[in-house]
Amino acid sequence: MNKIFLILISGFISLFALEFHTYEEALKLQKKNAKLIMIDVVRSDCHYCKDMQREVFDNKEMSTWLEKRFIPVKLNLDFDELPLGIHVYFTPTFFFVDSDQQIIKKIPGSWNIQDFKDLTKNIK
Repeated sequence: MNKIFLILISGFISLFALEFHTYEEALKLQKKNAKLIMIDVVRSDCHYCKDMQREVFDNKEMSTWLEKRFIPVKLNLDFDELPLGIHVYFTPTFFFVDSDQQIIKKIPGSWNIQDFKDLTKNIK
């Protein structure tokens, strides 16, 4: 009974979570809508990455706000190859990529909703 409840709750929460794309999907979407790509580079064992997912990206209001501005991509250093010659020294680190495939902004670290919104609101 408890397992069913937890599954239902986690499914309900994921309805509000930010929808991440593969980098290839993001490139196709970028051609259609000219948004910047936001690459979130994480590691499987990164507790700061998990905190950011839970506290920022699983928030309905914040995920809507981010999806209006960016095409979100999540890449895991343990499994994924990083595009554009990206080098990461710690996770999470965020890269914002324009339509010319140039990195226009890099934001290292884990942030709360307001701080991340403040750091990203002027990226264009």
